[in-house]
Amino acid sequence: MRILFLGDVLGRTGREAAGAALPKLRAALRIDLAIVNGENASHGFGLTPDMAAALFAAGADVITLGNHAWDRKEIVPYIAEQKRLIRPLNFPPGTPGAGAVVVDVPGGRRALVANTMGRLFMDALDCPFRATADLLTRYRLGGPPGAQGMQAIVLDFHAEATSEKMAYGHSFDGQVSLVVGTHTHCPTCDHQVLPGGTAYQTDAGMCGDYDSVIGMGKAGAVTRFWRKMPGERLHPAEGEATVCGTFVETDDATGLARRIELVRLGGRLSPAMPEGASLGGDSAG
Repeated sequence: MRILFLGDVLGRTGREAAGAALPKLRAALRIDLAIVNGENASHGFGLTPDMAAALFAAGADVITLGNHAWDRKEIVPYIAEQKRLIRPLNFPPGTPGAGAVVVDVPGGRRALVANTMGRLFMDALDCPFRATADLLTRYRLGGPPGAQGMQAIVLDFHAEATSEKMAYGHSFDGQVSLVVGTHTHCPTCDHQVLPGGTAYQTDAGMCGDYDSVIGMGKAGAVTRFWRKMPGERLHPAEGEATVCGTFVETDDATGLARRIELVRLGGRLSPAMPEGASLGGDSAG
């Protein structure tokens, strides 16, 4: 299975860049499953139903969220109806929506996508490790499709601390196809296939303007650090966005990763595309 994961989509420029890139990436990389983190799509804070619908229309199969899941109140009734929009699994029982979804993939295959949130320097939630372990007792990676058999399992771990992300990845090595971090908006270069066969990257980065402070306008964000007091409301930077993500190819028989490579398009960051793939004028990096 060929899987594309795009990191946090931030603001208008991030939405437009991700929306334009998704169809091209799906075609160039022959993607079977595309996942996008959309929790910062609405001015950096939350996601609206129309924005989610636009990402689905552009080619996202699943949209994940994070700590800004509920910043836009209109998402609450939408998430109850749209099963392919998921929020962190370890929110308390009774929270609207679901933390995982099973999706059908071309070729009669099935994939489980789950979203969890870390606890270090984040809101106090239920344990993401135990919540994930419990979820994985109900599904099996690899083997023929069935009620439990999954040809791929992808975990989006929305967390601040790199140590917590790494510990989470190693905890589920060999049990899932991909563990990818979101939230920090800075793409890490530690993409690897762990010893047990799980693809891992600490953070996929963001789809947004990198001439910024993690996607927000520089002036207001910098002033907050100098003065240590609240200032103007932060607004997304609106220069050309870089689309940041991760490409993973798995073995359908085992569900484990064969390779993991970076995806970076446009904007200020150096380009990167999986070996042998290109988007017109974009070259591999």
